[in-house]
Amino acid sequence: MSLVRTGFYSGIATAARLLAGLVVIKLVAWFAGPEGVGRLGQFMSLMSLLAVLAGGGISAGVVKYVAEYRDDAQKLARLLSAALWYALCASCLMGVAALLMSGQLAQWLLGDARYVNLIRVLAIAQLGIALANYMLAVINGFMDVRRLAWIQVLGSALSVLMVLGLSRWLHLYGALLALVLGQLLLLAVGLPVWWRSAYFRRSMLRIRFDREMSRKLAAFSLMSLTSALLPPLINIAVRNHLAQQYGWEQVGYWQAVSKISDAYLLFLTTAINIYYLPKLAATHARDALGAELRNAYRYLMPAVIVLAAAVYLLRDWITRLLFSADFTGAYALYAPQLVGDVIKIASFMLSYLMLAKAMTRLFVVSECVFALSYLALVYVFTAWFGLIGAMYAFALNYLLYFAFNVVVARRYLGAS
Repeated sequence: MSLVRTGFYSGIATAARLLAGLVVIKLVAWFAGPEGVGRLGQFMSLMSLLAVLAGGGISAGVVKYVAEYRDDAQKLARLLSAALWYALCASCLMGVAALLMSGQLAQWLLGDARYVNLIRVLAIAQLGIALANYMLAVINGFMDVRRLAWIQVLGSALSVLMVLGLSRWLHLYGALLALVLGQLLLLAVGLPVWWRSAYFRRSMLRIRFDREMSRKLAAFSLMSLTSALLPPLINIAVRNHLAQQYGWEQVGYWQAVSKISDAYLLFLTTAINIYYLPKLAATHARDALGAELRNAYRYLMPAVIVLAAAVYLLRDWITRLLFSADFTGAYALYAPQLVGDVIKIASFMLSYLMLAKAMTRLFVVSECVFALSYLALVYVFTAWFGLIGAMYAFALNYLLYFAFNVVVARRYLGAS
């Protein structure tokens, strides 16, 4: 399937997911204002952490190896049996850990022990979330973008209905609970759709340990966990730092701009993940890899520049629409954030080369280094410039990350 068709289907799915997420943010902004949005960010960071840990962080590995082995029935069966075993073991471990630490997590992240039952529900949901991640990764590996989009659209539509119902009944607590249960809706919707696909086999639901395949998945687990866990952890540290320096209301402004950034970039990052990861994994000739990367820049960079410019021009209207008039303090933060967004997409397209080609050590080290450098830059720049310094830190850190990825890509592709 071409990038344009992939972008079309992934765009529809992303729009549905985005709408579901924005409904939650809007409701929280109504219920709790900037402070509530700041705390919502903490809970969503925890969800991101546990969602990745639930499946052992092997989704990218499943996508890569399904793309490679889809014409080799024996290897594919071994891979998927091992992947399901790996994911279920990891989800059980994380669920138990989250249950045991539910009180501490509620107090640390949300500042209120009354949310402990919400953390417990999230912990119990880990098994279902792991199965949903596994299912979506297999579909992505077969590059069945249309079926993947259909599952996400239907799941998101049901999530919106759940958010509206639970928030009307339980207010802020209900909105947060709907975020958790919405993850399980993907599994309920997706299994029947996946079952009807031409490539589905009952053996794909068989659980079996395989040492060789588990070792391969473990390398991807390390890379995926590093890239997925570090940003939420670093963002938690950034929020806590900003809260100590400027208060939770200011954190709400920072969170609002960050969420808008994440929202519109989701269209592009989803297309990169759905199309380029399996494409790069299945492409072995270095000339062909270079051509794929050039093709990505030709389509995606103009798109991100146009989107970033549109968000900047419409920032007042977007902020009022998605949040409320109480968020006027966020307007000044947009410019450096949007510049950083453009550089971020340029970096991501190159960084997927490391992921697709299993450059485990280099990928993990680079993720750790640049996560810590971002946190250090936030401390330095907020001391110099105030709250907007966090956005300057974001843009500069991604500029450094982009330079690093250019060097890696040139060396791998054999450029002089």
